Amino acid sequence: MLSRKGIIPEEYVLTRLAEDPTEPRYRARERRARFVSKKGNCNVAHKNIREQGRFLQDVFTTLVDLKWPHTLLIFTMSFLCSWLLFAMVWWLIAFAHGDLAPGEGSMVPCVTSIHSFSSAFLFSIEVQVTIGFGGRMVTEECPVAILILIVQNIVGLMINAIMLGCIFMKTAQAHRRAETLIFSKHAVITLRNGRLCFMLRVGDLRKSMIISATIHMQVVRKTTSPEGEVVPLHQVDIPMENGVGGNSIFLVAPLIIYHVIDSNSPLYDLAPSDLHHHQDLEIIVILEGVVETTGITTQARTSYLADEILWGQRFVPIVAEEDGRYSVDYSKFGNTIKVPTPLCTARQLDEDRSLLDALTLASTRGPLRKRSVAVAKTKPKFSISPDSLS
Repeated sequence: MLSRKGIIPEEYVLTRLAEDPTEPRYRARERRARFVSKKGNCNVAHKNIREQGRFLQDVFTTLVDLKWPHTLLIFTMSFLCSWLLFAMVWWLIAFAHGDLAPGEGSMVPCVTSIHSFSSAFLFSIEVQVTIGFGGRMVTEECPVAILILIVQNIVGLMINAIMLGCIFMKTAQAHRRAETLIFSKHAVITLRNGRLCFMLRVGDLRKSMIISATIHMQVVRKTTSPEGEVVPLHQVDIPMENGVGGNSIFLVAPLIIYHVIDSNSPLYDLAPSDLHHHQDLEIIVILEGVVETTGITTQARTSYLADEILWGQRFVPIVAEEDGRYSVDYSKFGNTIKVPTPLCTARQLDEDRSLLDALTLASTRGPLRKRSVAVAKTKPKFSISPDSLS
């Protein structure tokens, strides 16, 4: 009916009817597991940890590493438990001194206006959070009550320092600042100064600077030693360069960081045909620096699998000068364009430099040839015949 009305072409309807409904239309593409996700999270699951007590030796770090619901639950329970514990102590002091017995109002109590556990709980809250409503207070009658008052104040200060410090550290963690440090979605391999280079773009969305920013890169792949030992995550450090040289960068505007693929590079034998999702290759990029406003060291990470590396592409410029200042167009942050690049490995390019010469000659002849053809096709607007000259 839909094909008769012209909504769906008849050829498409016949094709869909001829398909086998039992066969799946789409198959999930198999892809190797990431060691580091695009957002910088390490994709590692720790199992069968027997020495769980080691986490309790550093309670503060354990509390900071917990998730927010667990941290807030511990924050609330620590205060409630301390209030209830000292409320029980104040109630026992009043009970032992006989302040809860009716008809003995002439005796000076240890703590005034404590007649039940509820009033002892309220006094415990007043002591620990230093509210002091004025209805209850410790007298000179019981030295034990004065000692408990001192102990509760010290315990309350310790709980406040630990829990408030934990909340502050969770809100000011280093990875929060790393959320505004961005990397290009894809990396590229192209020519620069006659050498194949691995390039990526990094930028900072905030105006506050990252002081002493350094960048590192590692290649992670599965290798086998000559002795037959299989290393599932073999990490190799490779140098990266920027416009000023070295690893230290001045990240006031987006920069293109590149690695020259030479004989010492683990990418020396990487070919364009190897850039597929089955290739066992992952390149991890780590940017580290000190936050200017807080002084906390932050670290941003990302990774590129083989199918996220574009061969023969180059990043488009995004920094321009407008009205006496430089402006950055982040809408083109990850945009690339195709450029002439030899379809061979860096080893093959070093062994046969004629591949680069032929590529350069072809790129220079291309525009001239097109221009000559265009000129040949154009017709003159007027002509002078021989008869007019006679």
